[in-house]
Amino acid sequence: MTLRIDISGLPSEGVRFAASPLAELTAMLHVLAEPGHHPQLADWAADVWAGLRPELAERLREAEFLWRSSQADFLIPARPRPTLAEELDDVDRIDDATYVTAALVTTCGGNRGLAVSPSPLTDATARERALELAQARGARQEAFAERLLADPAAVRARVRDTLEQCVDAFFDAAWADVSVRLATDLRLKNDLLRRQGVGAALASVSGAVTLAPEGDCIIVDKLQDKATSAQGGGVTFIPSAFGRPHLVAVHARGWQPVVQYPVPEPAPPTEPVSLETVTLRLEALAHPLRLRLLRTLARGPHTTGELAHAWELSLPEVSRHLTVLRRAGLLTTRRQGRYVRNSLNLPELTALGDDLLKAVLR
Repeated sequence: MTLRIDISGLPSEGVRFAASPLAELTAMLHVLAEPGHHPQLADWAADVWAGLRPELAERLREAEFLWRSSQADFLIPARPRPTLAEELDDVDRIDDATYVTAALVTTCGGNRGLAVSPSPLTDATARERALELAQARGARQEAFAERLLADPAAVRARVRDTLEQCVDAFFDAAWADVSVRLATDLRLKNDLLRRQGVGAALASVSGAVTLAPEGDCIIVDKLQDKATSAQGGGVTFIPSAFGRPHLVAVHARGWQPVVQYPVPEPAPPTEPVSLETVTLRLEALAHPLRLRLLRTLARGPHTTGELAHAWELSLPEVSRHLTVLRRAGLLTTRRQGRYVRNSLNLPELTALGDDLLKAVLR
């Protein structure tokens, strides 16, 4: 399962590495919404939440649809600017139909990016599907989606104001703390790009990002098989200090491809578990369909029905596979109203590779 970015005939300057204040703010907001994805930043997230004004905290919760399960494409800019204000100005120039579609189609469903999506503003079926997705993610997200569809201009202004309030609340301090790391990483990437070419630069980004042998395509290991083109605008790689372990890719038609990647950092130590536990988890992961379900859940909590819809499976079949994963300790569940949402047990899954090594060496 890969994302293929066509770069055939692209000039050397068409592959660019640049820092983005907006993309990094988006990564921070994802950490605040899903601290379980980022155990190394749990203390930071707790401190930020503790220091937020109640009104701003509520605003972040109501708009988290934009950055929790996946990031709205306009939050990962293809043309990064030096300041957050400039990047927000660029977002303001996007038309309502494009903005709303990007804001509400934030899901790992099977048809994202395959074709130009009809706008929920004008298409009844798209509107119904967008509201269904929002409803499954909770009352706040449902209310946000309804307001956005009813009055896009007002909601867009409120979202921008919310992001601007984050500047004094936590972003400026965090950005100042990580900007040197990002600048250092960019110097390395751009030096490799200049001296050794695209392949060497991509190899330093992640083992999940490679250049095809023919040199005409960038291959990114992602959730589903997708394809996009960098023709006409190039492809942008944005480093992130807050994004680990995620590799975020903008690939929907109509958007210039962008990949946000985590800058390197030391891996946290892990505690060993029993060989029996490791064996149980490996057996649970041995089925290719269960791996697909896990990769979907890695983007955020999903109901059984959402998973069945995304992969065109029956509810009983998905339930059976989720049961196996849950028994292995790789999933947790939480009921919210009439929905039961399945979540990835990230600490246990993250530790599995190290656990295996320690278990066989003991």
